[in-house]
Amino acid sequence: MSNTMTAGDTNADLPLEDQILVLEQQHCDLDAALREEEARPLPNSLEISDLKRKKLADKDQLAELTGTE
Repeated sequence: MSNTMTAGDTNADLPLEDQILVLEQQHCDLDAALREEEARPLPNSLEISDLKRKKLADKDQLAELTGTE
């Protein structure tokens, strides 16, 4: 089981700073997974789309928490 939370998970029980750190780490992890998938000889386009969607959701959630848009 992964410790990585998805955009739909609530982490409201964490302090704001921790919520931001979790989302930033997830965003970096998703970026690494996206680069890895894109570097494969036959990348899975559905996986790439899913990773991009999750990455964007994390970015949106970060913007909401930090007050930037």
